[in-house]
Amino acid sequence: MALLQEVGIYQYRHPLDDAVAYQDELAKTKRAIKTLVKDGRAVECETSWQVNGSTREGQKMARDLSKLMLRAYNAEADNIARTLKPHTLSSAIARLDKARGTISKLGRIVNMEITYDYHRWRTHELELTADYLVKVEEEKERLREERARQREEEKALREFKAEKARLTKEQAHYQTALDRLRVKGDEAGIRQVEEQLAQIESAITGIENREANIRAGYVYVISNIGSFGDHVVKIGLTRRLEPMDRVRELGDASVPFNFDVHALIFSDDAVGLVGAGAKLTH
Repeated sequence: MALLQEVGIYQYRHPLDDAVAYQDELAKTKRAIKTLVKDGRAVECETSWQVNGSTREGQKMARDLSKLMLRAYNAEADNIARTLKPHTLSSAIARLDKARGTISKLGRIVNMEITYDYHRWRTHELELTADYLVKVEEEKERLREERARQREEEKALREFKAEKARLTKEQAHYQTALDRLRVKGDEAGIRQVEEQLAQIESAITGIENREANIRAGYVYVISNIGSFGDHVVKIGLTRRLEPMDRVRELGDASVPFNFDVHALIFSDDAVGLVGAGAKLTH
């Protein structure tokens, strides 16, 4: 698990649905940690010591030393939590284990150590924190992808509208020409213009169908050896009338090199097709 996390493949210790759920669990964990401190169950130590012949003074010394040791442990635990990165979780837990061990050695003379339950809860806090950080980033990435998808959809709709307006205007011109040819009785010209009108009507119908069917579009398979190496491909979809516009935008915006195009496939169910392609690549 540590090796996978080091290369960016994260495995949740405590899988939950969303970041809010992790925040709730972290709040419960912090309450449990505070309860252990309030109940005196965070530190174990010998309380039968005497100072200057006084058991009471010995107990006070033990309490003061317990607070000092617990403060040192909590300072280390809080610092680890603040600087935690998801891929460093294993090393963070090892660091907290080491802190507990060091404090136990320092308190050996009075049999003092951080309790197992308290250490377990603080370790649990680190695991939840790492999970929370990854979930937040996942949600941000999904939001970025959704915004990018919406922008792409808006561009496609603008293109549909503009192309439909162009074709409608062209259709009107041909219809006017057809009316004139009919007046003249030019049969050859009529047939030619009617063919042009049929093509325009077909094009308008195609655009209307694509506009109505949000699953229709082009699936592209592209790669960028200079940026990602020769074993990585990107599979995506675009509803744009000219799919290469989208490919060029990806090259301009995100990488220093242009993408190589391996496939452009139009499908009435591009969403399903790109999903199937993504599964095949895993």
